[in-house]
Amino acid sequence: MAAKRSDVITEGLERTPARALLMGSGVPQEEMKKPFIGIASSFTDLIPGHTGMRELERYIEKGIHTGGGYSFIFGIPGVCDGIAMGHKGMHYSLPSRELIADSVESVAEANSLDGLVLLTNCDKITPGMLMAAARLDIPCIVLTAGAMMTGAGREGKRYSFVTDTFEAMGRFKKGEISQDELDICESCACPTAGSCQGLFTANTMAILTETLGMSLAGCGTALAVSSLKKRLAFASGARIMDLVRENVTPRQIMTREAFENAIRVDLALGGSSNTVLHLLAIAHEAGVDLPLETFDVLGKTTPQLASMNPGGIHFMEDLDAAGGVPGVLSRLKDSIHDTPTLSGLSSKQIAEGMTDIDADVIRTLDNPVRPEGGLAILNGNLAPKGSVIKQSGVSEKMMLFKGKAKCFDSEEGAMEALMGGQIVPGDLVVIRYEGPKGGPGMREMLAPTATLMGLGLGDSVALITDGRFSGGTRGPCVGHISPEAAEGGPIALVEEGDEILLDIPNRKLELLVDEATLEARRAKWSAPEPKIKKGWLARYAKVVTSSNTGAIVTAD
Repeated sequence: MAAKRSDVITEGLERTPARALLMGSGVPQEEMKKPFIGIASSFTDLIPGHTGMRELERYIEKGIHTGGGYSFIFGIPGVCDGIAMGHKGMHYSLPSRELIADSVESVAEANSLDGLVLLTNCDKITPGMLMAAARLDIPCIVLTAGAMMTGAGREGKRYSFVTDTFEAMGRFKKGEISQDELDICESCACPTAGSCQGLFTANTMAILTETLGMSLAGCGTALAVSSLKKRLAFASGARIMDLVRENVTPRQIMTREAFENAIRVDLALGGSSNTVLHLLAIAHEAGVDLPLETFDVLGKTTPQLASMNPGGIHFMEDLDAAGGVPGVLSRLKDSIHDTPTLSGLSSKQIAEGMTDIDADVIRTLDNPVRPEGGLAILNGNLAPKGSVIKQSGVSEKMMLFKGKAKCFDSEEGAMEALMGGQIVPGDLVVIRYEGPKGGPGMREMLAPTATLMGLGLGDSVALITDGRFSGGTRGPCVGHISPEAAEGGPIALVEEGDEILLDIPNRKLELLVDEATLEARRAKWSAPEPKIKKGWLARYAKVVTSSNTGAIVTAD
């Protein structure tokens, strides 16, 4: 047998102590000649998207051993953005992506593993795993654990997490629903294991993982509670053994062309704005040059073909039944690159194999939901290095909007104003000092954006921030403003009552204040005290880069 990475810990006289320890872990001596495969599992009882992973681990193990390998499960941390939302916990969400990548790298390198199956699901966990795969560049395959089912209600109503919890809070505050109705929403919103039902960040990243070619066909949309997901788990375990034998590594799969395919699918589905951060970060680890502007260039030639919750009507279960990622690739087959995937088929072969696509869910090119993709990159004097908006969730009325600034230096301040009735039609809410450095950790603003929609202000109030949004956010909400306020970006100079222009069709975000006034304000500005001064977030704030580069942590 050809030399293996794991020979470093299993072969030769000098490795007698290592073999003894492996035997102490229960590894039979004769099994040490087989490739060692790590199963990086983000199982936790804390996150519904991950509670079903124990069973998937078993099926992955079966696949690995059937394929001739020996498996080792190790744990990876996970944060649920929905649980962490609106309090100190959200500071840890985006930074945990770096911890996850570092954890996978540490275990794989310290133990000289021959390959990895990356069992993942939620928002920062999947991109963190992909970053590690690209960095290590050893054979890896990803298994995303799948989306949860919608909750069943009377008269065909389907309950879902964001609409029936976060937005329901605003509707209750407004008096549109009773306490009993709010309680029903709470109990029905998350009926099964799995990632939240709409095209939020977790599900968008699962879809993009499949599109990149890093998981098997069908994996990105297969539901958490399905037998198909178990079969995919087994197949992924078996497939990693082929990849180890053939030395197929992530950088052979995650090329510039593969990232462009992923962006097109993201745009066609109207996915989460967080994917901008994550694809940029994964591309960096893969050594691929992927400028922020790529999203907008491709967006202008990629129509939005699906109306997905939260901004639309369909859920992951609908997309899966309609054809999933292969169905979307089939629609886009004339504009996608023909790239290799870990399934052994190329992206165009997968696209050409689709013959039965539900056109109500995945529309045809001549009948799009919108002529442009779901994401847009805005520039202007308020965001000279760019900002991101999920235009698929914005009403036609708010595509062009001029509002008066209401400024808040934290999410909590904005929430207090929203719940206190201080935000009125014509306002433009500015939430700053929530960027990668200023947050620190670039918190998601789902609570204020969902409250804004729940209060019925989505067609009369806009919101901008140097923080970011949940994939569940809809409405005229601009995030990722760069440079951020903590770096002295123009958003730090906005004052109460300033007029701000949001012009999505022309990709503009402009502070309507003359340059001389801004220079005078800039001369008076000084960086505020860090919000967190101890622990690893204090270190993170010193080294993290801007959102326009993916909020990465570099060795520079």
